Amino acid sequence: MGEKKYKIGYTTGVFDMFHIGHLNIIRRAKEQCEYLVVGVTTDELCTKSKNKHPIICEAERVAIVESIRYVDKVVLQSDMDKLSAVKNYGANAVFVGSDWKGTPSWLKYEQEFATVGCDVVYLEHTDGISSTILRERLNEE
Repeated sequence: MGEKKYKIGYTTGVFDMFHIGHLNIIRRAKEQCEYLVVGVTTDELCTKSKNKHPIICEAERVAIVESIRYVDKVVLQSDMDKLSAVKNYGANAVFVGSDWKGTPSWLKYEQEFATVGCDVVYLEHTDGISSTILRERLNEE
């Protein structure tokens, strides 16, 4: 297998009700980096930032993500300071779903990360699946 484009990659998510879209992001990120750090959003941050509490508790979400072969290290994401995380883990790439491309927050992250030599890599979003969609399906029953 050829050399990976990036040494250390970083991606984050709530990873509630783990589904194929989550797996695709993690797998596609690992295809481009030697070492992948995955931040799992804490219950507290999720409740504060998304105004909804995860169905699966933080400890179990961490255990699920830790068991995935593409993941080298799992860390808890307790705040939205992504630049600090990039610096702490030495990431030279942050992977995020393509559905965020061009949004004001991610345009700002691109500029911030560039100051420390880190690229933002947008990975293809898996259509038709999300934790929100799964919640809606559960509510239909």
